Amino acid sequence: MTAIHSILFLLFTRPLVGDESAASSWAMHRGNSQLTGVVRAELPNPLAIRWKFQTSEPFSSSAAIFNGRVFVGCDDGFLYSLDLNRGSLIWKFQAKGPVQSSPLIADGKVIVGDDTGTIHAVDAQTGQHVWSFSTEGQLISSPNRDASRIVIGSYDGFVYCVDLSDGALQWKCETEGKVHGTPGISDGHVLVAGCDEGLHVLSLVDGKEVRKISIGSMSGTSAAIFGSRVFIGTYGNQVRCIDWREGKTIWTFEDPDRQFPFASSAAVTEKVVIIGGRDKRLRCFDAQSGKVRWTLVTGGRIDASPIIAGRNVLAGSGDGNLYTLDLETGKELSRLDLGSPITASPAVADGALVIGTQDGVLYCLGQPRS
Repeated sequence: MTAIHSILFLLFTRPLVGDESAASSWAMHRGNSQLTGVVRAELPNPLAIRWKFQTSEPFSSSAAIFNGRVFVGCDDGFLYSLDLNRGSLIWKFQAKGPVQSSPLIADGKVIVGDDTGTIHAVDAQTGQHVWSFSTEGQLISSPNRDASRIVIGSYDGFVYCVDLSDGALQWKCETEGKVHGTPGISDGHVLVAGCDEGLHVLSLVDGKEVRKISIGSMSGTSAAIFGSRVFIGTYGNQVRCIDWREGKTIWTFEDPDRQFPFASSAAVTEKVVIIGGRDKRLRCFDAQSGKVRWTLVTGGRIDASPIIAGRNVLAGSGDGNLYTLDLETGKELSRLDLGSPITASPAVADGALVIGTQDGVLYCLGQPRS
């Protein structure tokens, strides 16, 4: 690659400063509060299995990585803390039900929701209970954070904001349907797509709705934000780019020949949007125009959300493979067969990728051990 091509490639892939995750941690679902799914880290290719951790139930929760530890929920009702280097168990915390929500690490606490509607705060070092807050519906949505506030959506139709220190309710905003996806946070606002066919833009201060934008169908995806634009998939078989400040749709993609929902959340940079579909395809769109740049066809539907790690894309599929692709061209660089469908999303930090599968195995992938 020439020097000019290298510069052009970096311009093509470069996220805005502050919108990408640090290579040393992945402290929440999708890596940052804008839910962009982007990390600066370069991973080895091909990836090798460094360790495996077996449980009795599937991993629907995506992991967090912080300070040399892995934190992940499991359908068996436990929140686990593991050593990133060895995969050894440090502690486990028993929630009130299956943990499909993905954990957030903040101020020495691990925050996560469970299927009974309970938000748990656990001491990150010891696994001891700190506080809890109960909603009236299942929590699949993952917690997001701004300063001392935690924001999460519930199947009871509300978006909740609670205090990070003690779990006290700061506000709640009612929507007209279940809230499955994780709310994104940007510039003093909370953005959440719901099952009421609307994108809600809320004030972070008091939870009041600034605007509601029609998205034509229900959505279970997280709101991936880049500047004034937010990218979501819908069960109406569409990917939408919306200017959330002005309240208007910029572009919409719908495959005329393959009418399948999008349950995967997008990974976004200034230039590209990458999202998986239940038609077994991973697509890369031009962020400005919505034009498809490239497509990868896999052997299973893609509900897992892809990530962008340096110059590569990492994506899990229902066919059990974790794919590594070139970000610019979509060329498949390698695939690793993990033996079971993947619905959780990758977490990347310290040169390692952590992901769970539906057969209850949590994998740490990276450089082969010497």
